Formats: sequence, structure tokens, C-alpha cells
Amino acid sequence: MPELPEAETIVRDLRDRIVGHAVTGIAVIRPDILAPGLTRDHLDASLAGYRILAVDRRAKNIVLRFDTGRILLVNLGMTGRLVLDDSPRAAELRHVAVRFGLDDGRTLLYDDIRRFGRMELHSPESWAERDATLGTEPLSEDFTAERLFEMTRGTRVPLRNWLLDQRKVAGVGNIYANEALFRAGLHPARPAGSIDLEEAARLRDAIRNVLEEAIEARGTTFSDYRDASGEAGAYEPRLRVYGREGRPCPVCGTPLQRIVISNRSAFFCPRCQK
Repeated sequence: MPELPEAETIVRDLRDRIVGHAVTGIAVIRPDILAPGLTRDHLDASLAGYRILAVDRRAKNIVLRFDTGRILLVNLGMTGRLVLDDSPRAAELRHVAVRFGLDDGRTLLYDDIRRFGRMELHSPESWAERDATLGTEPLSEDFTAERLFEMTRGTRVPLRNWLLDQRKVAGVGNIYANEALFRAGLHPARPAGSIDLEEAARLRDAIRNVLEEAIEARGTTFSDYRDASGEAGAYEPRLRVYGREGRPCPVCGTPLQRIVISNRSAFFCPRCQK
């Protein structure tokens, strides 16, 4: 599933290529990716003819802001892609769910094999409510060691699960939670409320570092993720623990282990992350 680095990579690509352009029309081929209550006609009537003022990211979501104040949120789900049709690999897309025509003749394609993605249309007021449901951005100045420490007080939820809660830290998913916990030397099953301030500082730095490195590498691709040009991310070979069960720890050489917490795999070094 695309996480913060993948969404951020797409946002930066699209920001350079579609901001200032108007949407001329929207063709919804697969309406099941529209949020409940949002119809093909309403989406087209609300956005067609209007200009894209900004492309931003909130958590794992891509946010398109229009000159009417309307906001389109695109969540990529597990296999969603936003690719411009003038990209070299656009012809490879086989599961296009929505087409956004642009005023220069190009088309922005939303492709989603499994169609777990979601598009939401917001007014400024409904966006404020939606935004309030999401937690602290880990790359923002608000994400301090002290804040992380305070947020974890009183909870016995496993650290890995706590990091996946988008109401707490927005944008971190299973890949980067595992990687950050390894760097911080913290066991994924340890209760979040048990970490001290020094450990919170290590975890905060580890989260930021791994996210920034993954953004620099344009995200992690195992099978489906692609950037806005249809290219795969390059971070997968740099992963230290995620998906590396049985391989030697890159620090101490101990075989890495996998456990299941709440039906999701967690990877760790039993020596470095006691």
C-alpha cells in the first residue's frame, strides 16, 4: 500500500506538471472508487472547467485544490496510481478507473487494479472536518520527541500498531513503521506507553530519517506502486528489515524474525530490538 513517501513523490511530480491547468471533463469508468454519496455527474459538475491551484499531501492522501475552493482527496488504497497519459509507461495501465481531461490536451489517469482507493470531494468546511481526523504529520515541525512521548502516554497498544493509527501519526504505514522501529532499537510489540523520552527522541528521528530517505528514492515498489510518470520507486533494496525474515541483521548478523500483530506482519531483529 502506498504510504507517505509514495504519496509525496506523486504530489511533487504532479505539482510541477498540472498546477495552473484546468480540468475540462471527468470520465468515471469505475464509480466504486467514489466516496459514498459522490456521483459521476456531481464530480464532473463540481470540477470541470475549473483550475487546479495546488497539489498537496495529507497523510497518505493526495489533495488537489481548485480555484472554487473545492478539494479533491485521492487515497490510493493498495494499488492506486495517478499517471499522466504523456508519460512513457502510461500505455501499460490496464485498470483505469477515472480520467481527468486537462486544458492542454493531456489526461490524468487514475488506475487501480484492486480498486480499494477512494476519491472524496470536499468543500472548505467539510475538508476542515476531514483534516481534523488525521494525526500529526511526521515531517512537520509539530512532530517533536516531546509530542511523540506525550501522545503515547497511557496506552498499551503495541508500538507498531500505534504508529499505524492515522489519528496519531499521519502517513506512516507498515513498511516504514518496521524500518523506523529497527533504527530506533525498539521492539514492534512493545507497549507504546512504555517508551521514555529518550526512546521517543530516537523513534522520532528514525521515522523522519526513513521517510526522507524513501522520498529521495521516490518510494518503495514491490509490485504495484508507480510515480506520476509510471516509474517504480527505488527504495526497496535499501529496506533493512521489512520483508527480510531469515536474513542477517544488517547491524549484528542475527537472523531477522517476523511476528504477526493484529493480523499484520512485523519484522525485527531479536537482538537489536529487545
